[in-house]
Amino acid sequence: MDLQKLDGEWSVCQLRSAVGLDKEKPFLFLGKTDRELSAVCPTEYCKSLDCVKQEDGWCGFRVEGTLDFSLIGILAEISAILAGADIGIFVISTFDTDYVWVKKERWEDTKAILEENGYQFR
Repeated sequence: MDLQKLDGEWSVCQLRSAVGLDKEKPFLFLGKTDRELSAVCPTEYCKSLDCVKQEDGWCGFRVEGTLDFSLIGILAEISAILAGADIGIFVISTFDTDYVWVKKERWEDTKAILEENGYQFR
């Protein structure tokens, strides 16, 4: 299965409000619940957001292609491989695919262990 590393460093932000959100940015993941509003975005974008908390230092990758909802276990397998190597992850799923983030200091380990298990980075 092919994976694609996302460029740059990423942050996870808890937002006070939606002030400063530019929905035209190429990458901006938003999550809103009855308890909070969160964003995952390139770190350099965070300075324009109304952040309450911010966790920097993430590297990300996506599972390439469109994943049909009938496919089972893709994310579970990636998660299990990385958990076995004591690598924590942060995940977001969209309609088409899954995105996985790891702390930047574990990126090289992540890439190596996934490649050892048959995944290829493009």
